[in-house]
Amino acid sequence: MQFLLTAINAKYIHSNPAIYSLWAYAGAELQPFIGLAEYTINHRTDEILGDLYRRKPDVIGFSCYIWNYGLVCELLREIPKVLPETDIWLGGPEASFRAGELLFQYRELTGILRGEGEESFRLLARYYVKRTGSLEEIPGAVFRLSEGKEEEIHENAFGKPLDLSMLPFPYHGLSDFEHRIIYYESSRGCPFSCSYCLSSVEKQVRFRDLKLVFEELQYFLDAGATQVKFVDRTFNCSHSHALAVWSYLLEHDNGVTNFHFEIAADLLTEEELALMKRMRPGLIQLEIGVQSVNPQTIRAIHRQMNLEKLRDNVGRIHEMGGIHQHLDLIAGLPFEDYGSFVRSFDEVFAMRPEQLQLGFLKVLRGSPMHGEAADYGIVYRCKPPYEVLYTNWMSFSEILQLKAIEEMVEIYYNSHQFRHTLERLVKSFR
Repeated sequence: MQFLLTAINAKYIHSNPAIYSLWAYAGAELQPFIGLAEYTINHRTDEILGDLYRRKPDVIGFSCYIWNYGLVCELLREIPKVLPETDIWLGGPEASFRAGELLFQYRELTGILRGEGEESFRLLARYYVKRTGSLEEIPGAVFRLSEGKEEEIHENAFGKPLDLSMLPFPYHGLSDFEHRIIYYESSRGCPFSCSYCLSSVEKQVRFRDLKLVFEELQYFLDAGATQVKFVDRTFNCSHSHALAVWSYLLEHDNGVTNFHFEIAADLLTEEELALMKRMRPGLIQLEIGVQSVNPQTIRAIHRQMNLEKLRDNVGRIHEMGGIHQHLDLIAGLPFEDYGSFVRSFDEVFAMRPEQLQLGFLKVLRGSPMHGEAADYGIVYRCKPPYEVLYTNWMSFSEILQLKAIEEMVEIYYNSHQFRHTLERLVKSFR
């Protein structure tokens, strides 16, 4: 009996922390029956299909996201042709918010696990391996329930949020992660309500015990990992937690490992900034979501941001040197026309981040924006990543123009290969 947890990543350097966490939480009793497989979206369908066939699992579980959903759906049609006895389960955000629809659309699909997966997967694996329990007892499970000639989709209630400190450490050996990004979480949930983000669905923030966090960070440091990327949605929403982790990294720096954090720059305290000033260049890097500087837009997306404080803190970190800052903008938000977005771009560009990401609104299923899009005249693509085409304020022609600008930003600014040329150009066009 083998239950194969399968991830299809966007790039080879990426890893999928979900399947490692599910495997670790399943425990020693079930782990011998659970296999792990990772591919990328650059693999051909027949390559993945051939590898799955050679493994001959009894059950396959796919972790579904906007970058791999199309490929997973293609595999859903083909796997039963070569592995007719294999059950197929889906999980992840791209499956969780359309579970009933997917089961109606794909007869090849056995079921879907919605929401937080560790406990649900442990019970599902036990159901298959030990033949104990029932699908009706698994939190968040959605599956077909047959009674006589009638068939209906049965949706179990979600389970209670887990205590993060009870989750086992998912990385027991790092040899498979050489030259790859290691994803790590010290918290789940987000206190903010940004309407375009799925993290706004869970407003309660749960933190992992700092004693465990320190032990696990030391494991990465001792192993000489190249980069550890925290997936905490707003890492510094708790000052005590952020300060404790950053202090530990400063005191135990191995001179090699880089740690990536997504933060709200306007929440940084003087104590945190003073700590950053003492850090080795390259010890940490920061991703900071600005999204827009239009106050009406910020209110419409239910975002909280002190732009003046953000600008000041970004500038102070820039003056320190050695801390890479990645600032984000989103085109296609409510009340943001082309002129407004140009002002947002100019203000963020003036902050001189190491990278400026000009992104485009993605109307994700399950997010508040998915329900509000029609009110704002936001028209978006039907297929993942559900990217904006036009809005009441920005035409498709203007979106296309911004696409061209995005490409130029990547080539000429984010590559850091044209610094002197860009400085001359900026002065010429002021």
